Amino acid sequence: MLHGTTPLVGRGAELDRLDAVIGGAGAPPGIVDLTGAAGIGKSRLLTEVCGRAARRGLTVLRGRATEYERHIPFRVFADAFADLDPELLHGLAGGTRTAPVLSATGAGTGGREGAAADRFAAHRATARLLTELGGRGGAGLLIALDDLHWADPASLELLDHLVRHPVPAPVIVIGARRDRQTSPSLDAALTRGIDTGAVLRLGLGPLPERDCVRVLAPALPPARAARLYAASGGNPLYFLTLLQGQATGPAVPTGGLTALLLDELTPLTTTQRRTAEAVALLGDQATTPMLALTGAAPGTGLPAADSDGGARAHADLDADLDVLIGRDLLRPGPGGSWSLRHPVLRSVVYENTEHRRRTGMHRRAAAVLTGANASASVRAHHVERALTGWDPGAAATLLEAADESRTTAPASCAHWLGVVLGMLPDTPEHGARRRELLLRRARALSVCGELRESRSVLYELIARADADEDGALRAGAVTLCAAMERHLGDYAAAVALLRRELSREPAPAPADALALGLELGSSAPHALAYSEVRGDVLRTYGLALRLGNEPAAAEALTTAALGETYGGDPATARTLADRAAARVDALAGRELPELSESLARLAWTEFYLDRYPEAERHADRGLALARRVGPLHLLPHLLLCKAVVHMNSCRLVSALELCDEAESIARGIGSDELLALVVGNKAQVMLAALPPGDGAALATAEEGVALAGSRSSWWTSLAWCVLSYASLYAGDHRRARAAMLRAGRGPELAGLQPTMRPLFLEALVHSAVAAGDLTEAQDWADRAAVDAERLGLAAQRASALRSAGAVLAARGEPGPAAERYLRAAGESARAGATLWEAQALLTCATLTGLAGDPAAAAALWRRGRGLAEAGGARLLTGLADLFPPPEPAPEPAPATPAAEPAPPAPTAAPLPQLTPRERQIAALVTEGLTTPAIAARLYLSPRTVDTHLAHIYRKTGVTTRSALAALAARSAPSP
Repeated sequence: MLHGTTPLVGRGAELDRLDAVIGGAGAPPGIVDLTGAAGIGKSRLLTEVCGRAARRGLTVLRGRATEYERHIPFRVFADAFADLDPELLHGLAGGTRTAPVLSATGAGTGGREGAAADRFAAHRATARLLTELGGRGGAGLLIALDDLHWADPASLELLDHLVRHPVPAPVIVIGARRDRQTSPSLDAALTRGIDTGAVLRLGLGPLPERDCVRVLAPALPPARAARLYAASGGNPLYFLTLLQGQATGPAVPTGGLTALLLDELTPLTTTQRRTAEAVALLGDQATTPMLALTGAAPGTGLPAADSDGGARAHADLDADLDVLIGRDLLRPGPGGSWSLRHPVLRSVVYENTEHRRRTGMHRRAAAVLTGANASASVRAHHVERALTGWDPGAAATLLEAADESRTTAPASCAHWLGVVLGMLPDTPEHGARRRELLLRRARALSVCGELRESRSVLYELIARADADEDGALRAGAVTLCAAMERHLGDYAAAVALLRRELSREPAPAPADALALGLELGSSAPHALAYSEVRGDVLRTYGLALRLGNEPAAAEALTTAALGETYGGDPATARTLADRAAARVDALAGRELPELSESLARLAWTEFYLDRYPEAERHADRGLALARRVGPLHLLPHLLLCKAVVHMNSCRLVSALELCDEAESIARGIGSDELLALVVGNKAQVMLAALPPGDGAALATAEEGVALAGSRSSWWTSLAWCVLSYASLYAGDHRRARAAMLRAGRGPELAGLQPTMRPLFLEALVHSAVAAGDLTEAQDWADRAAVDAERLGLAAQRASALRSAGAVLAARGEPGPAAERYLRAAGESARAGATLWEAQALLTCATLTGLAGDPAAAAALWRRGRGLAEAGGARLLTGLADLFPPPEPAPEPAPATPAAEPAPPAPTAAPLPQLTPRERQIAALVTEGLTTPAIAARLYLSPRTVDTHLAHIYRKTGVTTRSALAALAARSAPSP
């Protein structure tokens, strides 16, 4: 085997791409995804790139994930940050929020049950830290992360955050991974980054035979080189291993790689081999003192550093290390540590270490780390691998590690709890402890997005829990299990579970019944009409009052207010919302998770009631509370509520940012139902924020309905409504109509939210107009008018007026249509819906111009476009620029007394027998407009335009558009 650094073989094309990336640090892509099989050369290429970046002046940090430490939170990032001078970190952004990432402890800062949002605060703080580090010195920052297929879940969540929110600084992250061993979540996150341009993927394939042999074995006879190359498959690690084995005769198959690597250990003495085994076991903790204390040399036990035996052990160990270095089995690492030559070699050595010796070394490593005050998360790794049965001391360490990582690395928390449950004797003596740990693990799993596994654990716990002895624990398990069913979209199961528990004998304690009733109020309206749930919610409210539980009373009131709002009774909803707001505001300063849910419901209620400032105020308070004390699943709801307020009030840039954050969190939770809601709302914002013709909003809306699947719920209905609007703007009126009818579960539209139905009917009006069916369009518009009058909501009255105007415009009545749109703009302004006000003004401008008042049209256009531009509504500004209003006719010049009167301009006969609409269309044909463009300009369907053209062709005797344009030109007055 070659000693020192293995030469870089080939990879010229990949190096050119990477040189271009580090040469323009900070420009997209900010993340490079380096993939390939084990031993293909990813690490060697990373080393080369790091060297080149350092020579360019970039700060270079390098970390490696490891196979046997996959539950230490943020380990790969902490390994990279270990290269930084601690003094450099002092005073930089992030503060204590980056501590879990920098130290790999996973220890959160909140300390409260349910404060799961801390891990997202750590993500944002780390991004700010990277931004500052990237800006220091001007050259930029390169972070190389090796073996990402072994990274812990917390590190992968952080990487996903960086993919979704690229650092606004010259920062590059290069991650190397084995594609076949990569988790689906990591692969999906990186693939999404490729789609957005944030990630560059470079796949490393086999080396060409000529490069492999010429660089790695130049003196090898050609026949033997060919055999070794064929056996290696072009993999440089396999080639070098086969070369080291001095394979002769028939080619050695790559399946013998393990045997060949173990052959390298054959010449070693017993102590040298045990030193290699200890290095494999300790990973990045394999320093010389740790190797001695974990028993690298036989019989050393735990020697005192100042004893003669200890001194001899260290001397012997140094000699063994020198031998291993000389055989290129061992290489120095950062901080005085040692590592085996390659992760594949570490795996082979570790797995072939005798089991009892391996267990003993792990036990001694845990003891040494305890004495060194290492974090429980680091010690827990060794404790787990030393387990041989029930051990209360080991369980205490594992539970401490679980508690450390609860808020920032819930996946690690769930793992440690699972380990304890696995070794805890399943006996009556430990029954209560087991049930308590099952509930803790279910909570951790729910927080990290493993909703289905959490649900399974909860059903096991419910089966084990005794109604008499474990009443509170059982009620908590049922409440959480119903919440899991709700988040997974199985509302009927949630309702059945809750009703069964509420009706059991003996009856739940009042406090438990209150928690169950509140969850029933959350779950049941998704499966039933609110009228069927109203009694349950009011009973829960009464129980909360009797118990003097003000937060629960506020929660029940907000549930009732939202239910009445969604059910289509704004008058009752306003009264309940006022009472709910008074209770919630009276609880200011109370740091309670249930208040987050109350604030979320109240904010959505106020949004639907056109109370945008109140909705934003309560959403902001809910966000601040949820970020501190949870629960995590409420953050997307609060972010989305604030986003739709910003969208409707025409603040599109911030609305998109809020949707992006909600999406990041929702994808980590693992509920397709919640993600469908988030993606659907994001598509709605994208429609207004992106310019005309951009297909991203439609693609996002399609993802929303795919996530929603075949379910029927509030959120599923919304996803289909947004797809309807996205399809309409994409020019597919048939799909728009079908999607809205799917959302409404048929022509009766029973599935549409009554409070928002006029807005949704507007899509059906436009799809009918586009299809040329003005009778259907009028029917939908009439229905929208009736609904809007009943609701009495300004935003919905505005929508109904727009629908009426669209039908009038399609009938060739631009004046009355303009009047409807102008009234719609006024209603939108009263609601604070600036986006819709701008849209109505711009449409009114076009219609006013068609009605013959260009001066008024220009004023309306300028006003509407100004509102749209100020709010970042690029759809509206783009459409406004495509269809500007006609210029007012210039004032006639005053007559000059000395000048002869100008002769009258010759006139030509108009196009024969054409109606005003037909002459209008003929003039637009002369301008070169296509049928869709004419339809958009005149608010007609393409089919109607084609019908008019057919009439024009028949009346004029021409048969082509070019001939019609020529005829219209000849018929126009001469200049």
